[in-house]
Parts: sequence; structure tokens; C-alpha cells
Amino acid sequence: MEKACPECGEKLLGRTDKKFCSDYCRNSHHNKANKNTSNLIRNTNNLLRKNYRILEELNPTHKTTVARTKLLTKGFNFEYFTSIYTTKTGNQYFFVYDMGYLKLEKDLYALVKRN
Repeated sequence: MEKACPECGEKLLGRTDKKFCSDYCRNSHHNKANKNTSNLIRNTNNLLRKNYRILEELNPTHKTTVARTKLLTKGFNFEYFTSIYTTKTGNQYFFVYDMGYLKLEKDLYALVKRN
């Protein structure tokens, strides 16, 4: 029984467990199969990366205070973060990987870096 490449239909030669005729067909097949989920993940990762860069840029000393308007001007999106840390006193730090922020009074945010 001859097997055919699921991407282009070419006859498969070589190993008996071979599924694709070439790396191009293998990559093309997987890219088509994962297209919709890949876009969501790619866009989310890009937003997280942008938030991280903004926090890193505004917090070179690893502990500072910044106004909400400055974060928004740089393009920070408060809806995208990787984790929340709640202190014993009930304060919530939102983290983008190891860079975090805590809402203070009067639209100020404390920026921190987790060790």
C-alpha cells in the first residue's frame, strides 16, 4: 500500500512512518491547521511583550511610581497581564512576567520587579 503526502498528494518514498514528502509540506500543513489559534496566541503574546517593555522602560530602578496617564500614553493595556499577587493586607499586584504594578491613590501606580 502506497502512502501519499496529505498536503500535496505526492507518493511518499523512504521511511515507512514518513507522513510528508518534504519539510515544506509538513510546515504548510501544520501552519494551516493551527492558523486560527496561532493568531490569537501571537496577538496576546505581542500585547504582553509590549506591556512588559513599557514597565521595564518606566522602572529602571526596579521600584518606582508612575502616573496612569504616562502608562496609557506609552500604549500600556491594563487588560493583559500574566498573574496577580495578593498581599496579606489585600493589595493586588498585577504582573507581566516579573514586572508588576500596584494601583495607588490619585491614578498613581507603583512599579516593581519580582526577584
